[in-house]
Amino acid sequence: MRHGRASLLATFVILSAGIVSFSGKDTLIAPAAQAQNIGERTVSGTVLNADSAPVLGATVFLRNEKTKSIRSYTSTADGHFHFAQVNMAEDFDLWAEKGSKKSTVKTVSSWDARKEFISDLKLK
Repeated sequence: MRHGRASLLATFVILSAGIVSFSGKDTLIAPAAQAQNIGERTVSGTVLNADSAPVLGATVFLRNEKTKSIRSYTSTADGHFHFAQVNMAEDFDLWAEKGSKKSTVKTVSSWDARKEFISDLKLK
């Protein structure tokens, strides 16, 4: 098959951009999809006191690092908390507070491919 100058230039631009690859015989092939953290995950765990006992009524915060928006959850009688529909493409800070006690801040990273992020938060 004979190509015109515009057709060859278009093929070169597409190939050099990595959008598709050339397999010979005038066939363009789309590259294999790369793994990406697209979609949503759950973030859950347990709030614990200094003695590792579950804490009822602690406030757990989940803050989007980019937008600074905050979601909160009050821990249950067994210390559990749960956030659904957490965007996997964004980073979040996670921590708990009750009274004057606060846990260390943990990062829920967009680089983490787990669909379920589970972490205990210990109040200090």
